[in-house]
Amino acid sequence: MTEDILRRILDPAGRANPYPLYEELRRTPVYHAGEGPYAISRYHDIRALLHDPRISSDPRNRTDSVGDLLAGGEEEGSGTLPPAFLRLDPPEHDRLRRMTNRPFGPPHAPRRVDSMRPELDAIVKELIDGIGDPGSIDLVEQVSYPFPVTVICRLLGVPQEDESRFHVWAETLAANLDPDPDSDPVERAERAQSTRMELGMYLAGLIEERRKHPQDDMLSQLAAGSGSGSGPGAGSGFGFGSGSGEDGSLSTMELLSTAALLLIAGHETTVNLITNGMLTLLRHPDVLADLRADPGLAVPLVEELLRYEPPVQLLPGRTTLADIEVRGVTIPKGANLWLVLASGNRDPERFADPDRFDPYRKDVQHLGLGSGIHSCFGAPLARLEAQTALAELARRLENPQLVDDPPPYRQNAVLRGPRHLRIRCDGVRK
Repeated sequence: MTEDILRRILDPAGRANPYPLYEELRRTPVYHAGEGPYAISRYHDIRALLHDPRISSDPRNRTDSVGDLLAGGEEEGSGTLPPAFLRLDPPEHDRLRRMTNRPFGPPHAPRRVDSMRPELDAIVKELIDGIGDPGSIDLVEQVSYPFPVTVICRLLGVPQEDESRFHVWAETLAANLDPDPDSDPVERAERAQSTRMELGMYLAGLIEERRKHPQDDMLSQLAAGSGSGSGPGAGSGFGFGSGSGEDGSLSTMELLSTAALLLIAGHETTVNLITNGMLTLLRHPDVLADLRADPGLAVPLVEELLRYEPPVQLLPGRTTLADIEVRGVTIPKGANLWLVLASGNRDPERFADPDRFDPYRKDVQHLGLGSGIHSCFGAPLARLEAQTALAELARRLENPQLVDDPPPYRQNAVLRGPRHLRIRCDGVRK
C-alpha cells in the first residue's frame, strides 16, 4: 500500500463510502505501518479479540492518545469524572456494568425496555407530527436527533420540563465529538468542559432528589444503590439497597459517570442508526415499500442495518496486555489495536454477497453492537428505538425522496453518520 490506508480511512473525504477502503484493508488482515496501530479487519479475528481477556479497553494501559483523538474525547476526558465502565477492564468493569444493568434489563428488570414501547411510539409520532413543510425535512434535526435524547431523559427520570436543557447539553457535547473543522479548538474544548460541569451539577442534584423521593425511573433505582447508604433513598424497595450484595454500591461519582455515558454514548449511536437506516431505505425503495406494508419487517431490517451500515465503524484504543498472534502475525504487548467492525461486517469470508443490503438475510450475526463483555449496553433500547422510528417514518411519509445523495457526513471516523439528511415528500399521513 503506497499510502497508509488508515490515514485514508480517517480522512473525512471518504466518509460517505468507506467500504472500498475496508475492502482494501482486508487484503492485509493484520495491518501495521511504522509506529501506527495494528488494524484488524476480518470478521472472525475481530470477534475472537472482542472476547480475548488479553485485550484492554482501559486508556490507562495505553501509551498514546490516538483512540481519544479519534473519538473526539469522552465524558471522562474532562478529569471531573472517573472512567465509565465502557473504558474499564474486569473486575472494575464487571462490577459497574452489573450494577447499572439491574434497573435496565434481565434478570432484575426484564420488562424495562419492552414496557417503553408505547412511550417510544408516542414520542416518534409527536416528532413526525411536528415536521411542518413536507417539502423540506431534515431528518436528523427533526426526528433522529431529538428522539434518543428524549428517550434517555424519560428512562433516567429527567422531569419533562428539564428535557430541553438536556437537548442543549447533548447538542454541545455532540459538537465536540464531531467538531466543525473551522471552529476554534480551544473555544470548543472550553464550551464542552462547561457543559460537562453543568450536566454533572444537574445530575448530582437530581440524584440527591431521587434518594430522598425515589420514583419509578432508572436514576432512582441506581441512586438507591449508591452513595453512603444513609438517607431516605437507601434500600427503598427496588431490591438492591446501598451496600447490599457482593458488588457493594455505586459511588456518587460512578453514578454520575454512568448517567453521562447513557446520555452521550447511547444517544450518538442511536442517532446514526436511525439516520443511516432511513438513508439506506431511501436508496432501496423496494425495501421501504415492504416495510410500509409490513411494520414487523423492522426487526430483521434493523439487524441487517447494523451489519450493512453500523453506527460505530471501528473500536480504536484497545491495548494488548500480552503478545498475541493473529494469522501468523505477533502483535506485541502494549500495542495499540484497532478493531474495524464495519470491515468485519462486510467480510466475504463470513457473509455471502456482503455489499448487498438484504433485510431477509437469514444469518446476520453482525458486529454492529460489538461482542463480548463490552457489547453495547444499550443494545435492546437502540434496537427498539430504530425499529419504532423507521417503521413509523415508512408509514407516515408519502413518496419520500433524498435531496442530497450522498448527504453531508460528520467528521468523526468512529461514529459515522450523516450530519444532515435532507428529504422531501408529498405529504405526511396521519
